Amino acid sequence: MRSVLSWSVNAPEREGIPGGVVYDLCFNPIGSQIVAACGNFVLVYDASDGLLLHRLKGHKDTVYCVSYSNDGKRFASGGADKNVIIWKNTAEGILKFSHNDSIQSLSYNPVTQQLASVTATDFGLWSPDQKSVSKHKITAKGLCCSWTPDGQHLAIGQFDGRVTVRAKDGSEKCFIERDGPVWTLSFNPSDEESGSEVLAVGTWNGTLAFFDLNGTQIGNEKQVGFDPCSIKYFSNGEYMVIGGTDNKSALYTRDGVRLSQICDEGSWIWSVAPRPKQNFVAVGLNDGTVAMFQLVFSTVHGLYQDRYAWRDQMTDVIIQHLTTEQKVRIKCKDHVKKIAVYKHRLAVQLPDKILIYEVTGEDDNDMHYKKRDTIKKSLDCNLLVVTSDHIILCLEKKLQLFDFKGEKEREWVLEAVIRYIKVVGGPPRREGLMVGLKNGSVFKIFVDNAFPISVVQHGTAIRCLDLSCTRRKLAVVDEQANVVVYDVQTREKLFEDKNANSVAWNGVLEDQFCYSGRDQLSIKTGDFPLHREKLQGFVVGARGSKVFCLHYLAMSTVNVPQSAATYRYLEKKSYQEAYAVACMGVTDSDWGQLAYQSLMALQLDVAIKAFIRVRDVRYVDLINRLQASRKNPGHDDRVFLAEAIAFRGNFQDAGKQYTKAGRVDLAIKMFSDLKRWDEAKHFASQVQGADVKDLVRHQAQWAIDNRDWKTAVGIYLASDEFGKAIDLMVEHKMVDELVTAVRQLDKGQTQHLSRCAQALREAEQPLFAKEAYIKMGDMKSLLGVYVETDKWDDAFVLMQQYPEMADKVYLPYARHLAANDRFEEAQEAYRKAGKPEESVRMLEFLTRGAVTEQRFSDAGYFYWMLSCECAEMAKQDTSISMVDKHEHYAALAEAYYAYQIIHSYVTQPFSSFPAESVFHTARFLAARLHTKEVPSGISKVNVLWALAEQGRKLGCFKVARKAYDQLSALKPPASWGDRLDLACLQIRSKPLSDQESLISGEDVFSGVRSFVGFEVLPLVEFELQAGVSEEEALQLIAQEGQSRGGGRKGAGGTERAIGGGNVLNFDNEDDIEDNIGSDDPLREFQEQLLSVEKDKLPKCSRQLLGLLPPGEIIVQQSSCPGLRSRYYRLMMPDVGVVVCRSCSKMFNEELFELEYLKLGHCPFCRTRNPDDLQWAYPLIDE
Repeated sequence: MRSVLSWSVNAPEREGIPGGVVYDLCFNPIGSQIVAACGNFVLVYDASDGLLLHRLKGHKDTVYCVSYSNDGKRFASGGADKNVIIWKNTAEGILKFSHNDSIQSLSYNPVTQQLASVTATDFGLWSPDQKSVSKHKITAKGLCCSWTPDGQHLAIGQFDGRVTVRAKDGSEKCFIERDGPVWTLSFNPSDEESGSEVLAVGTWNGTLAFFDLNGTQIGNEKQVGFDPCSIKYFSNGEYMVIGGTDNKSALYTRDGVRLSQICDEGSWIWSVAPRPKQNFVAVGLNDGTVAMFQLVFSTVHGLYQDRYAWRDQMTDVIIQHLTTEQKVRIKCKDHVKKIAVYKHRLAVQLPDKILIYEVTGEDDNDMHYKKRDTIKKSLDCNLLVVTSDHIILCLEKKLQLFDFKGEKEREWVLEAVIRYIKVVGGPPRREGLMVGLKNGSVFKIFVDNAFPISVVQHGTAIRCLDLSCTRRKLAVVDEQANVVVYDVQTREKLFEDKNANSVAWNGVLEDQFCYSGRDQLSIKTGDFPLHREKLQGFVVGARGSKVFCLHYLAMSTVNVPQSAATYRYLEKKSYQEAYAVACMGVTDSDWGQLAYQSLMALQLDVAIKAFIRVRDVRYVDLINRLQASRKNPGHDDRVFLAEAIAFRGNFQDAGKQYTKAGRVDLAIKMFSDLKRWDEAKHFASQVQGADVKDLVRHQAQWAIDNRDWKTAVGIYLASDEFGKAIDLMVEHKMVDELVTAVRQLDKGQTQHLSRCAQALREAEQPLFAKEAYIKMGDMKSLLGVYVETDKWDDAFVLMQQYPEMADKVYLPYARHLAANDRFEEAQEAYRKAGKPEESVRMLEFLTRGAVTEQRFSDAGYFYWMLSCECAEMAKQDTSISMVDKHEHYAALAEAYYAYQIIHSYVTQPFSSFPAESVFHTARFLAARLHTKEVPSGISKVNVLWALAEQGRKLGCFKVARKAYDQLSALKPPASWGDRLDLACLQIRSKPLSDQESLISGEDVFSGVRSFVGFEVLPLVEFELQAGVSEEEALQLIAQEGQSRGGGRKGAGGTERAIGGGNVLNFDNEDDIEDNIGSDDPLREFQEQLLSVEKDKLPKCSRQLLGLLPPGEIIVQQSSCPGLRSRYYRLMMPDVGVVVCRSCSKMFNEELFELEYLKLGHCPFCRTRNPDDLQWAYPLIDE
């Protein structure tokens, strides 16, 4: 807001004597004249230019106060001569009455013509219809007075700080006590917002306070920094003007918030007066000057798509959703200087800060805003723009980018003054701006890029611009009111016109934009002629059929009909474009026309969407049938077009169309349905050999129309229309009639019997359906009845008679077993049904459920079953993919099986697993997860945490430190933060070493872990020497085992047979050297083991295989074809190893026996067959 001096005059001198002080001012009700109390005179000025109209002399001393009646017929003046003079509006005195003291204040009742006059000792009430003045005493010198808007009460301010509120008969209602002389007060003329009368009181202690009619203070009193001499409200009550001893007058809100200074005159301001219903303020000065100022309220607003925000009452912000018409008000309680809107962001600039608001909900139409950030800086700018995470300030040629904390991130300095800026969207923190300059340049600026991008160079200063929804076209309006559309890529002019003041693209239609100018709205769609209509204001946006226009401070929505553009596209047969335009808003009849024409042109996609719009289900069904029929041979679109024509009531045209399509029968049926028999006969006469049973069929149809189903069935059966009879019985679930029909039909009429049987099955009558199938000899369908009714014993008996139908039994039987949680049996049934992929699908579903429910042990078991299933499938499908799946599922089975221990350790308050087991399990999983993708449900954070914690407790500080370091790089739970930081600090105080007893085996042996406890087993893997096949190796190992009935000294110790197993005891190395010569093959194995390269295995020859004790050798054979067997040698005498042949997993003997006794099965594959277990021992001499 700014003020402009309209005119200023000094009181006229008389005989060289200055005119005097201007103590009071008032306007007539229409604001054309202003009356001033100046010296001994009453001066009347023309309010428009300050011309002195009358100089009224009637008082003998200084005039203190003036007041105009609400009807505009008279005004009053009073002063130090103790007289009140009533003047006509023609400046003629008509009445005078006096008081005992000087007149301090006058006020006309706004409803009646009653005049209140306040003196030093009393106040009087006078009205034209009474002869005398009623006077009432007051306790101190009166200084000012004001009536309530309804004229029922009068407030009088006194020198002793007391405000007395009187009824219009003079009786006191209440009083208010202040700390200084009450020099001025005024009631707000509007009570719409507060709901009650509000009295503003200015006291000569530099304060302003508000009270209700009961004397209760509203809010806190406000320090204004000077002694107020005059307070006056604007006629609408939104603002007030205050002038006083600081030589200034200022504009305030109705709540007393200072907005802006109006003037600074260098002399006390004794009186201020807003001009009625206009933004002008008159001030009266101590030096005798009367000045008129115009208040220019600039439009402060912001718009983005369908959200428009504007300033209201200078301190509030109103946001309006232009589509839903929802509004929300934000009270900032300070002068709002700038507003910016972007998507769900709102920025409001106040004198000393910028407030950032955001929408709380995710709904596009949500209007609930909450404060997000406050930038506590006073930032000057010409334009303010907000994005998702920044604000942009425009200062002449400069753009400054600030974040929501007030930190400046970037600055752009352009070649000319910026005239227009618009946010065109983009990803958060990467939004784009379109900037128009005074020299005609248009730049695109991205907030994350320091370099502006030139878009076009226009010849004249840019006034307004907008970018199309696909960002391919740019529309600009220049200072010469030209509107020009450019192709952004080629910079070619696509359109040009004159007399434009603003332009906006349609937000949903690329080829439509609108612009305003000369009270017209122009809409350009594609290459069609312009559509114009009357419009006042500026177009600021368009979305669909709604055009948003700003006229002064009012935003209006204009609904623009799109029918003309729709029909133009239809004339060009551009049905897709016509549909796009229609979506923005056309009538139902327009939609119907679009739908029908699209259907006649066989543009089915457009037609069906248009018919859905008008909710015409008949046509939607027709189009669906047409689309389905196109897949069939012999299809003819003309048949469906004829039906569409019939829908519109053009039956003759529809009949002709049926005839062209060669379907006269449909024309006959149509007219028969309409009971228009003449037309039906006419078309039937065109066909030779017409159906003679038409009458019968019509009779049957008549029965159907009358809902006499049994009669209709009898007619159809009598005319040998068995199919229609059965259809009718099926449709109406006539079970008894179907059973009768089955017993009457001959067994050779298999088609009808089959339909009856199927209908009986659907009606849940399997026994009658069974009778039909037996009659027609359809064993396959009979089997289906057994399966549907879960009569599996009968189904298997029938399958034994017809083995070729086994797949029809096993597959549903497998699904039945799976539905009843009998998964192992279901897996076997799927195999017998030749559907192993169904078994895989079932197991995959079970694994997902187990992982989701964190049953990781079950997940490992199901994945092992999956790997077994893939191994079985690999026997039929030898492709590499099936072998890869087997290995993949096997690896997942091991991972989930192991993770059950980690999950239990991390999530349970007490864990039954020993610390060494948790440590070894974590080592196993950490190695797996380091090289492979982390499976779903497995937390690498939990694995590293368990490894670090147990490593620290067991003295493996090097391992623990590495785990903590890896854990810090991940995102552990927030609750671990302090605990993890403390552990990381503690571990760095420990030596960088590990307990060799825990991890030494990982470097010495082949890394094979026991699947109970997960410690490394003392096994060394070797491979067969070239030329030795797996069959030969197995024979050599078996022969060696048979040649030893007792014990012998082996290469690694002595072996002996004990019961059903073999036991091996290692001797010291000196004994081995004594027993093996320098050319002994066993020494060759030892040397290979010590000298073999890191990534290679020692090789074993035929001779060495024959010498190695079989109790030391473990052969791990895979059930999956294509995978080689792996060979291991047991290297430590005191460690027994158990191998499960079912899953090929190896276990520490002691731990395995405990688990086996506890669970009753293998802990990994859950086999309960003891024959699947193999004990491996070194053999020891007895």
